[in-house]
Amino acid sequence: MVITTGFNLFIAFFFLLRSINLLRKKGGVWSWIKNMASLSDIAVSAAINCLSAVLFLVAFAILRLQPINDRVYFPKWYLKGIRDSPTSSGTYVKKFVNLDVKMYLKFLNWMPAALRMPEPELIEHAGLDSAVYVRIYLLGLKIFCPITLLAFGVLVPVNYTGENFEEMRVNRQDLTYNDIDKLSISNVAPGSRRLYAHIVMAYVFTLWTCYALYNEYRIVTKMRLHFLAAERRRPDQFTVLVRNVPPDDDESISEHVEHFFCVNHPDHYLSHQVVYNANALADMVIMKKTLQNWLTYYTNKFERNPNKRPTTKTGFLGLWGKHVDAIDFYTQQIEALSKELHLHMYTCCRLHSPKKLSTTAYCCRRIPITIKHVGEKQMTSNLPSLIITSDFTTATGGQ
Repeated sequence: MVITTGFNLFIAFFFLLRSINLLRKKGGVWSWIKNMASLSDIAVSAAINCLSAVLFLVAFAILRLQPINDRVYFPKWYLKGIRDSPTSSGTYVKKFVNLDVKMYLKFLNWMPAALRMPEPELIEHAGLDSAVYVRIYLLGLKIFCPITLLAFGVLVPVNYTGENFEEMRVNRQDLTYNDIDKLSISNVAPGSRRLYAHIVMAYVFTLWTCYALYNEYRIVTKMRLHFLAAERRRPDQFTVLVRNVPPDDDESISEHVEHFFCVNHPDHYLSHQVVYNANALADMVIMKKTLQNWLTYYTNKFERNPNKRPTTKTGFLGLWGKHVDAIDFYTQQIEALSKELHLHMYTCCRLHSPKKLSTTAYCCRRIPITIKHVGEKQMTSNLPSLIITSDFTTATGGQ
């Protein structure tokens, strides 16, 4: 959609520059009137827009079939665990390119099925965003179809029966125009009562657009609230993110958070957890996973050939260094790293190292966020965090 919009803006900018150049070289506005768009120009513009839309649709449909893009187009199925990555098996080429010719012949079959699918089933199948996305296209039809009928039924006859071009032609003999030009507002003389039709239609178009948008927003809002209320209980429904906790000389951040919630929200507060800067810990976890993968590799290798113990070098990437038993080496490395991990976790979480503490905490509620809270708070991102931060600032005297 973004690419299509950018392409259309580029075409519009190109024709704008062309018009400005024409005005500059050939005598200004009168030359522009003499060279108004003909039916062929309109057909070329429509063909460019239709062709670009078809090309982007085909590109979307083809990219959707490629295994490398599978997680992009089917994330909900991966989250539910009902779809496996096609890149995990098959030849090297099939991991990136779909070689099934039959799928390319039916690559647009999903469109009729998506349009015919009931809205609750579509939400269950592809998520709420997809259902709203389809409603956006239907909203466009609801807005522009009545506007088009009114424009052709009212404005086109008003413009076509105007005589402004005829009057201008009397004063300028070199003025030329065609039937397409007579459909525009240029054929209505300045100060003519016919302009009232354009004013009235402008109000009608605006009111109809606002009404359609308001009605659609109301429906989508109800859909969203119902979707959130119908979901099964999740940890995020019991959790509030608290940010920018102000420092206190008498209490630590953890004690400050606990004291605030026990005083102001005693019925809802359950527990809290201060956020620590554990970037180094994350790197160590990644390193442990890497060592575990190597240990699994050499263990499987030994199981296939029990007569020979696998060996490796202790240097960088096993390229140089002393030859050692691979299984024993990686087992010792994992044990040493595990001890270091436990020590690092003890330093951060148990001793509450000031260097590792942040001014952020997660607060757990006794009851989940209800439909009322959803309507009041979740319409804005991180609104609960902003409310809690504001309360903290008020309770601590504006620190």
